[in-house]
Amino acid sequence: MEDIPEEMRFHTRKWVRPEDLNANGTLFGGSLLRWIDEEATIYTIVQLGNNRVVTKLMSEINFVSSAWEGDLIEMGLYPTDFGRSSLTLRCVVRNMFTKQVILDVARIVFVSLDEDGRPAPHGYTTITYDRDRIPQRMRPIPKPHP
Repeated sequence: MEDIPEEMRFHTRKWVRPEDLNANGTLFGGSLLRWIDEEATIYTIVQLGNNRVVTKLMSEINFVSSAWEGDLIEMGLYPTDFGRSSLTLRCVVRNMFTKQVILDVARIVFVSLDEDGRPAPHGYTTITYDRDRIPQRMRPIPKPHP
């Protein structure tokens, strides 16, 4: 496994609970993949400024170690490529305290869609850490003060 990029931010945390376990008593891979897909989708929506995105591909998923009930895990996502209508991410999941890698996904590809569900150019080539790409219709509507 290649080194974790210094730029990767570990920002999403999960607590491994009894309902997340498999028959072996460790974190069920399906639960972990569902969490990854959800967090990667949110990340992509913010980066591309479009809430119409779909997961196109997940490359080889490398389960490196296990997580147990009560463990706190964190997910890191890092864009590796901005295509014309796509965004490719890398995901690493690790134990929050020991930093031991639990899972590594080299490529998760998302595609930005238009209102008709067809691939749509997004026009971005770099990461943003601002929230300025969140689509206007997704921003909360300010409530009037009483």
